[in-house]
Amino acid sequence: MIRERYLNLGVLALLLALALLARLADQSFTITVLTKVVILALAAAGLNIALGLGGLVSLGHAVFFGLGGYAMGILAFHAQNFAPLELGPLTIAGSKSMPVIWLTAIAVSALAALVIGLLSLRTSGVYFIMITLAFGQMFYYFSISWAAYGGEDGLSIYIRNGFPGLNMLDPIQFFGICFAVLCLVLLFSDRLARSPFGLALNAARQVPVRVETVGLSPMRLKLLAFVISGAITGLAGALYADLNRFVSPTMFSWQLSGELMVLVILGGVGRLIGPVVGAAIFVALEQLLGGLTAFWQIWLGVILLLIVLFARGGVVGLIAPKGVGHD
Repeated sequence: MIRERYLNLGVLALLLALALLARLADQSFTITVLTKVVILALAAAGLNIALGLGGLVSLGHAVFFGLGGYAMGILAFHAQNFAPLELGPLTIAGSKSMPVIWLTAIAVSALAALVIGLLSLRTSGVYFIMITLAFGQMFYYFSISWAAYGGEDGLSIYIRNGFPGLNMLDPIQFFGICFAVLCLVLLFSDRLARSPFGLALNAARQVPVRVETVGLSPMRLKLLAFVISGAITGLAGALYADLNRFVSPTMFSWQLSGELMVLVILGGVGRLIGPVVGAAIFVALEQLLGGLTAFWQIWLGVILLLIVLFARGGVVGLIAPKGVGHD
């Protein structure tokens, strides 16, 4: 739809414009807040592939977010302390290189998503939700007991990881690299939804029996979507840990999984720019109301309730309802 296409471009252009204006005004904090919006949007975009395309209601996506964060934290920790990581007979040096950390976060999160998906997708409905939640709690309590990397207190990183040719200590440059990653992931998500795989996945979500009759496996389609979703969320976790230079067990909490789902629902489930809009609303409420009251989530709950009751397509659905405008 033409209207939604313009909305997508407009939201991204607005994010970029706000960051550039904040740079001109020398407002580093505003750039950091916008970077948080971009990273949370990236994590929600990962979940949107599983939820929006595959119909998989996962309350365990914080597992992948946390694994991405700890992949960054552990590699950077060993790099800053000049101590290699010992994994049995393997000795792995730490790294301060963002591309290396990103690839590690993606690989670890994708592998975890494969294992969790193979077990969870044997069920459906509320049982699938509870199994993914159980995996999230398992990783949460494991990270609390992992004393070598801070345990319950978390792990602080005293360096900002580097990207070739860029100064990551400059907030606008770090925003720029996160924004570029988000745009690439959104472009990938759009192409994925329009591809034969995406169309088959959408069919498997709606009428799995018909998909089976043409020789395709709904479980395999959903498993691949779950793995892709987990990998993208893990990448977001690595960027979030780099933004804060800190990782902790809260990155595995079920509350974070719920927040990611809230972002998708606020923006619009299955809508390309929905995660970005949802993340922007969430962070805006946090910044504007968080200083006034500790219970700002009440207003978030009110907005979410109104969206669920009167705007099933989220904010994007209100602005650009499906069926309005044609290519």
